[in-house]
Amino acid sequence: MPSSPPAIILVRPQLGENIGAAARAMMNFGLTDMRIVAPRDGWPNPAAEAMAAGAGAILSEARLFDTAAEAVADLAHLWATTARQRYMLKPSHTPRHAAGLMHKGAGHQEASGILFGPERTGLDNDEVALAHAVLNIPANPEMNSLNLAQAVLLIGYEWFQAADETPGETLREGKTRPANAEELEGFFDHLIGELDSCGFLRNQQHRPIMVRNIRNMFLRAGLFEQEVRTLRGIVSCLVNGRRPLPRDDGDGA
Repeated sequence: MPSSPPAIILVRPQLGENIGAAARAMMNFGLTDMRIVAPRDGWPNPAAEAMAAGAGAILSEARLFDTAAEAVADLAHLWATTARQRYMLKPSHTPRHAAGLMHKGAGHQEASGILFGPERTGLDNDEVALAHAVLNIPANPEMNSLNLAQAVLLIGYEWFQAADETPGETLREGKTRPANAEELEGFFDHLIGELDSCGFLRNQQHRPIMVRNIRNMFLRAGLFEQEVRTLRGIVSCLVNGRRPLPRDDGDGA
């Protein structure tokens, strides 16, 4: 991950709890630079520390500023979060698109940041005017206002995700592995051979198509080695017929 994650700039935050929750969200996704502009209840704030839950280091290293302009003076790229139409001629980016641009800038050692306004009113127009672009989180138009910490969390997630290489799907349990071509071919030979023997594939005109369909059906399943062995056992059991279950010679109840 690039070494320059974006700064999170909280402008005139009202509740210490929200500052602490924002710090926790930052810690979840590798954001470390918190800047606080004119917090309503002063700083430091015990309510923020109580809410940070393991992210106290971010609060202890947070920088305090009197104005948003001072807080962003060193940044090359700045986004302002807002859900309202500001009638300014600025690009509007989603968090996902902005995250890609932030990573690109970080690769060139260009610092970036995101402005978040106070909980009740959001950023004022002069603060939005400081930004190069607006960052708008797609949400239900009937309820598009997010809690401060929620907004930080969503944007932090997109930042982290943009460089994350975790596979979309992994096998979490079990000692088996995906079946290889030899094991699959052995199963297909076994199954098709028994289907020929029982007459299921007796229509020679349709047989090639039916065989392909059967193969494709099992290939789509993404079978594992243990599953192939189980299927071969099922086929063998069906062919050999039902065996009597072991007798219980106990006295019973």
